Amino acid sequence: MSRTSGSTPDSRTALRVCPLCEATCGLTLTIEGTRVTGARGDRDDVFSKGFICPKGASFGAADGDPDRLRTPLVRTDGELREATWQEAFDAIAAGLGPIVEQYGPHALGIVLGNPNVHTMAGALYPTVLLTALRTHNVFTASTLDQMPKHVSSGLLYGDANAIPVPDLDHTDHLLLIGANPLESNGSLCTAPDFPGKLKALRARGGTLTVIDPRTTRTAKLADRHVTVRPGTDALLLAAMTYVLFEEKLVDLRDVAPYVQDVEELATAVRDFTPEAASEACDVDADTIRALARELAAAPTAAVYGRIGSCTVPHGTLASWLVDVLNILTGNLDRPGGALFPQAATDKTPRPAGPGRGFALGRWRSRVGRHPEAKGELPLAALAEEIDTATPEGSPVRALIAIAANPVLSAPDGNRLDKALDSLDFMVSVDPYLNETARHADVVLPPPPPSQSAHHDFAFNTLAVRNQVRYNRPAVPLEPGRMAETEILARLVLAATGMHGADPSAVDAMVIDSTLGKAVQDPHGPVHECDPKELATRLTGENGPERRLDMMLRLGPYGEGFGARPDGLSLEKLLAHPHGIDLGPLRPRLPQPLKTRSGKIELLPAPIADDLPRLRAALRERPAAIVLVGRRHLRSNNSWMHNVPALTGGTNRCTLHIHPEDAARLGLADGAAVRVKGAGGEVVAPAEVTDTVRRGVVSLPHGWGHDRPGTRMSHAALDPGVNVNQLLDGSLLDPLSGTAVLNGVPVELAACP
Repeated sequence: MSRTSGSTPDSRTALRVCPLCEATCGLTLTIEGTRVTGARGDRDDVFSKGFICPKGASFGAADGDPDRLRTPLVRTDGELREATWQEAFDAIAAGLGPIVEQYGPHALGIVLGNPNVHTMAGALYPTVLLTALRTHNVFTASTLDQMPKHVSSGLLYGDANAIPVPDLDHTDHLLLIGANPLESNGSLCTAPDFPGKLKALRARGGTLTVIDPRTTRTAKLADRHVTVRPGTDALLLAAMTYVLFEEKLVDLRDVAPYVQDVEELATAVRDFTPEAASEACDVDADTIRALARELAAAPTAAVYGRIGSCTVPHGTLASWLVDVLNILTGNLDRPGGALFPQAATDKTPRPAGPGRGFALGRWRSRVGRHPEAKGELPLAALAEEIDTATPEGSPVRALIAIAANPVLSAPDGNRLDKALDSLDFMVSVDPYLNETARHADVVLPPPPPSQSAHHDFAFNTLAVRNQVRYNRPAVPLEPGRMAETEILARLVLAATGMHGADPSAVDAMVIDSTLGKAVQDPHGPVHECDPKELATRLTGENGPERRLDMMLRLGPYGEGFGARPDGLSLEKLLAHPHGIDLGPLRPRLPQPLKTRSGKIELLPAPIADDLPRLRAALRERPAAIVLVGRRHLRSNNSWMHNVPALTGGTNRCTLHIHPEDAARLGLADGAAVRVKGAGGEVVAPAEVTDTVRRGVVSLPHGWGHDRPGTRMSHAALDPGVNVNQLLDGSLLDPLSGTAVLNGVPVELAACP
């Protein structure tokens, strides 16, 4: 920390990586006493180099939100009241234990929300909790967002977390489908200043192609913008794949030795001609052929798809085809193409060779019989798992929700709202009393981000440049607060029959287990060492820091407990407060492959089995009006609507509708519109705009802050409507269990 020039005597600065979106920009915070009064970009940050967006600039306002809970809440006589931490964990142990003992582990459900991947605690402890509880009823935000990419990566490469990202700084041709990084700052592609990288691509003579039914800020920057019909992304990509084979444009280049099933794929896509796909996609055949030819002809190229192509009926197929196009044009694992990042806390790289592969459907949900994917069930099925009895198995009777608000983020919040109210017991770890947490019997509030240490475990595995950064808390914990790491460690103990044990026991258990396995690895740096002696050499002020030190030492850049003296450790990282640059992404194949064949399995059986469903979509008649979502630069999760600096202006809950559709339906700008879907109806003001194509309307996600019993005062002033109430949860991508949130048929009517 340092004094700020010209500031008050009590003013100082501290470095902090922003946790408010996936870009992970470095910030310089101005702190007066214990309050964050300002935030600017850290120009010396090795990754973001001073870039900042409105969310990062509002760090102080989000951090100091007066509606953040400061003490635990425990339900007594039907009312949530402030309690001590001891009372809260006593209540959790007493509430969960008897339910699991009587009904078994699957009577307990776990819901993990998006903010978990933005905190150290969320990365380090939920996996310990899930391992200990052994419940099959695990639900996360991934099945509302990114699970199709995990599933397609698992099937292609044998590892659901082996996700290649576009080499934005070096590519000559970037094709974006269903992605709007000028608003989202990037997703499953961690890239500070994504807008600047796209402008740099154009400036060096590269080409940007955007496929999106909306004329987004990103689309306005493009050389070519294709307004595809929502939900038909996989058909368009399949037709492009067909063109590569038909016109003999396939060139695997250096990746050829690691790929199998190329001829089988050519046969599998032979029905997806541009002419056949054209009507369904509403993109003419010549444009489809041009897209494929331009991709193949570029010196280097990368295809990148995101939420718009994931949350659709064929989300996994679309995600698979994104990688197929990168592979067939020789742009996978190639500078300027799409490469596999290597995070500093990744496991020690093993020698290339066959692995265990990736399996789907190892168990199924009790009611809808939805197959598991990556250890998770569809979040859209949570309500039925609570409120529906079946002859086999117990309903979910108790729930632990960590940084999750599925009443707003999942389909049919009204049903889930009632289901949560029927639970025997519920725990919520959340800084707010929001639409979901209000049902809890115990609410455990983590401190604001300035009072927490920070390292990006998940996002560094998706970063467009290899680097590593770590921040200790910028300000000390307030009296009465508890560190989020300790909250989740104590939750693990209370939920698993170890209530009362020292929370450091959780970290010690993980360290002992990890080092015990590491010394047995003949390819690792500590083979046949004494794990207990290694543990004594770990540094750090607490258990989480010692775990980070262990992961850095054992990781691909680590010092290996002395085996590689120039490598990483926590001590070395602390000596570089702006981070350590580990270099550009590099080719890594075949090392990331964990398929049973040891190769990229281009046409895995689950994909082949789902292609007939895509062929049938060639003949489907489109609905008159379909709904798509919308991102705002000044928003991310539902809780951000409680920060005044991040609401207003363009960040409003309005229904975007094309002028011709508005005229046909008699809708004026600003008029109230009733929107009806399979799950219910909402009323929102119309915003007439040509940024959506005809036949498409758009509502943003995360609004609907009008339920009683919440404590989000600013959000309640302009609550908006919950777009997910239009969905009944029945529309899912069958391979990944991901809810269909885009391309959903709706009916519109003017309100009297």
